[in-house]
Amino acid sequence: MNPIYMSSSLPLIRVAVLDLNAGLPNQGMRCIREILEKYREDQQLEMEYDVFDVRTKDEVPGTDYDIYISSGGPGSPYDGEGMLWETRYFQLLADLQEHNRMNASASKHFFFICHSFQIACRYFGVGQVVKRKSTSFGVFPVHKTEEGHHEPILSGLDNPFYVVDSRDWQVIQPDHEKIEMIGATVLALEKIRPHVDLERCIMAVRFTDAFFGTQFHPEADSSGMSAYLQTEEKRKTIIENHGLEKFESMVTQLNDPDKISLTQSMILPTFLDMAIHARQSVLS
Repeated sequence: MNPIYMSSSLPLIRVAVLDLNAGLPNQGMRCIREILEKYREDQQLEMEYDVFDVRTKDEVPGTDYDIYISSGGPGSPYDGEGMLWETRYFQLLADLQEHNRMNASASKHFFFICHSFQIACRYFGVGQVVKRKSTSFGVFPVHKTEEGHHEPILSGLDNPFYVVDSRDWQVIQPDHEKIEMIGATVLALEKIRPHVDLERCIMAVRFTDAFFGTQFHPEADSSGMSAYLQTEEKRKTIIENHGLEKFESMVTQLNDPDKISLTQSMILPTFLDMAIHARQSVLS
């Protein structure tokens, strides 16, 4: 990988990581940190990141960061209704949209993961955010839409590609009129289930030129997730809820280099590439 920046005279790149885990321990934040640190080292960048505890401490960054990554988290995507943190979160999105409208060549880029993706879908009104009949948990194929084949962030992945999925909620019934009005694009859908008479949910959306989100966890790493799943408590929980066959299948797929490792190595790094290249073009 060729470094994007080689000159230390270029301004510092600042990344805001919005933690929506409500104070609960998780693997996602570790993975996001590791991706940012590896990216900074590989690209020889002057880059720093700050973490904001959104749901527990009402911490929401201002618009002075270059890049924003908002994590997954537990509970309902409606839990924040009427709460200070959600008001501040939505105001940040509105302020960044206004900034990008007024400064199209210097847009601030935002990535929404899982819980944050569901909240973003509520904010933009791109579809119905509803509870699933049962929890989706495991490693699953995701299929690109026709538009998804032309999306740079997904370009390094096969169709279907494989993801770590962990959720009780989903986004269905896309509002095509609203999607067209705001210039959004649905890029990927849930795995094909011909034996199940249920609508496939939306798995990835480009909301604007600079705002992108996935229902799945693109940050998940195979080694960390595999070790986590094989802890005694988690292994017992998965087998009790999903069966031994599902547990063994998940571990096998996590260790397949063409599945989760590939997804993790492509999506967020490519998003960072695009955000930083856009910033570089303004400075050059």
